[in-house]
Amino acid sequence: MTFATLGLIEPLLRALETLGYQTPTPVQAQAIPAVLAGRDLMAAAQTGTGKTAGFALPLLQLLTMEGPKVAANSARALILCPTRELAEQVHASVAEYAQNLPLTTYAVYGGVSINPQMMKLRKGVDILVATPGRLIDLFRQNALKLNQLQTLVLDEADRMLDLGFSEELANIYRMLPKKRQTLLFSATFSDEIRTLAGQMLNDPLSIEVSPRNVAANTVKQWVVPVDKKRKAELFVHLMRKGRWKQVLVFAKTRNGVDALVDKLQGLGINADGIHGDKPQATRQRALDRFKSSDVQILVATDVAARGLDIEDLPLVVNFDLPIVAEDYIHRIGRTGRAGNTGEAISLVCADEVNMLSAIEMLTRQTLTRKMEPDFEPEHRVPDTDASGQVVKKPKKPKKPKASGGGGGKRNLGKWVESGDLAPAEPSIKPVRKVPVFNTGPRKKK
Repeated sequence: MTFATLGLIEPLLRALETLGYQTPTPVQAQAIPAVLAGRDLMAAAQTGTGKTAGFALPLLQLLTMEGPKVAANSARALILCPTRELAEQVHASVAEYAQNLPLTTYAVYGGVSINPQMMKLRKGVDILVATPGRLIDLFRQNALKLNQLQTLVLDEADRMLDLGFSEELANIYRMLPKKRQTLLFSATFSDEIRTLAGQMLNDPLSIEVSPRNVAANTVKQWVVPVDKKRKAELFVHLMRKGRWKQVLVFAKTRNGVDALVDKLQGLGINADGIHGDKPQATRQRALDRFKSSDVQILVATDVAARGLDIEDLPLVVNFDLPIVAEDYIHRIGRTGRAGNTGEAISLVCADEVNMLSAIEMLTRQTLTRKMEPDFEPEHRVPDTDASGQVVKKPKKPKKPKASGGGGGKRNLGKWVESGDLAPAEPSIKPVRKVPVFNTGPRKKK
């Protein structure tokens, strides 16, 4: 199969040849014909599968072949992204695909002045890439009209809801024309999001190019148990032992990012960090330096790392496990792309056992554990299994209780004895609960 056999027009084929695209990925092969046919679509595809081209290429073709010229302060297609970093990345890709077409594209997002964006929109744009908050600001200031909108794309829809944009999406939903094409793309889709999609899409075609919530098989994954207080020490040890050249490290909090970066820089290691408290220019500079290998270690929160796209990233390290298990899929999906192999290492302490069990339940696999000599934890990380259970070792015969004393055992969640027939579910769920719009079903086109 080639891009030509998918029915793409010659200007797009020339752009793809210039960019070095040769064969459509599975998501592109399924999505492009469906979008060209005007179908609503929801596609579950991991990061790195080519999903941006899967919606951008047919969208560009439809806008070139159909519809009136864009009006002032209007957009013919809207691509919603959860973060400004991702919006910039998507816009850059769309602009590359459109290099031989008479179409205009633009990206708007918060964190920068709104006035230049308002000026740019005066003449209208064919494709607008936007974050939800800034889109609403522009709409309310009459800088943007959506009555000419032909297509809405929700990119990484699960992440948008995870970041708390449900109210913004509900507002945007009310701003949109009823007659439109709607496309939902995401690395993963929970059942809640499928229900939500039923309110926004009309008879959608569903595409899943990989098993749901399964990490790419090109990524080798394992866990290294360690005490929390020794995580930074272990990371430095593993980095030097493995002679790591380029590593993306995920920390759970902004303070955690700063603390690890300070530790690494204090040891003379070329490291930088990105999180939501840092100015956009600072974050972009750190991303660019990491992409160009000027920075060896980049420490990031999940949100700040959105938009970081490196074709051959060899290694991802989870310094902290994510609170939401689906984020684990997003994280490790940044390595092992495009046929390359990658590694994902998670440093796990005892009080993260429920997060670990939730990840294993979601991915339907028990992650391999590797003890690092001299770093065996004092606080054992309990055994887990792929059903999401924390399994307690068989009890030893009880010794007579000593009089007095006290102190209780630390609560690590709901445990089961080995062999129990009806184990309890872990207290941490694999997917964050997703709110539902207060709207009715989509009207038929």
